[in-house]
Amino acid sequence: MNAISIVPSSFPPFKHPLWHRSTTSNHVSDLQPRTLPLPYTRSHFPFLLKQHNHQSLFLTHSTMSSSNNIITHHTELTTESDFEQIVSPDGSLSICGFGSLLSERSARSTFPDLVNFRVAKLNGFRRVFAHVAPIFFERGIAKPETKEISSLSVEPCEGESLIVTVFEINKSEIPSYIEREHEFRFLAVQPETLKGDNYVTPAVLCTRYSDEEYFQNRCKGSQEIYHERYGRFGIDKIWRDDVLPCRVYCRHCVLAAKNLGDAAYDNFLDHTFLADRKTTLRKYLATTGSGIMEEEPPEPLKFRYGG
Repeated sequence: MNAISIVPSSFPPFKHPLWHRSTTSNHVSDLQPRTLPLPYTRSHFPFLLKQHNHQSLFLTHSTMSSSNNIITHHTELTTESDFEQIVSPDGSLSICGFGSLLSERSARSTFPDLVNFRVAKLNGFRRVFAHVAPIFFERGIAKPETKEISSLSVEPCEGESLIVTVFEINKSEIPSYIEREHEFRFLAVQPETLKGDNYVTPAVLCTRYSDEEYFQNRCKGSQEIYHERYGRFGIDKIWRDDVLPCRVYCRHCVLAAKNLGDAAYDNFLDHTFLADRKTTLRKYLATTGSGIMEEEPPEPLKFRYGG
């Protein structure tokens, strides 16, 4: 099928293969993510028009593409209707995995009906162990006495590039997905194939939030909601720079990356950082974190964290 060569004049200028961007400023307010990376086919035109007309999606974050050295855009999704604007014509939503979701088994334990699980590349982000996860307390694998309580999140970072996974879920799963990833900032990002070709539709990525935004936006300023989700575990701050990886979870993510191949494994070790943003995971596992990869998960969790 031939790609459409003409777009309505109301669309912003198209800069293949990148999202439309300001040429005069690097500020977030000047970014205009009104088009998707193309090529796209005639069947995708209604989808693009729907996204173009959705005026509430203009809160954006910018990163520098490591391969093209230019500004790209990542649209923040704040409501369920925002998510629906990036649903593909077949009714599916693309999800981007960077930690435990590098494992197809883990992904299917969360999304049993996912399709098209594949390896992809994402420019302009880094992985960081800087997020305190209450599920580790629930499962008894958090070690607060040593601050080994962190799971992974990602955050924009100039010059970084991650090997990730991408898969599709049905749009009916959007509400449960939002609920499950309650403490994250949701961005619509543009992954690409390992050969550097852009996918037609964006994917949802869970990225670093802030404690202030989380409390006001997700907890609606309610101490009761915060206590139910975090406070009852003794967690008074979610996003921190003084925590270490949860050992069981860290091992699981490393094995998941290794199962994807050498490129994904090396990328995971060298482009994943501790909360200090200086120490790579490779260095950590060779020094302070040595022994993590030899530790077996607790018996009840072997199916989930066995690698």
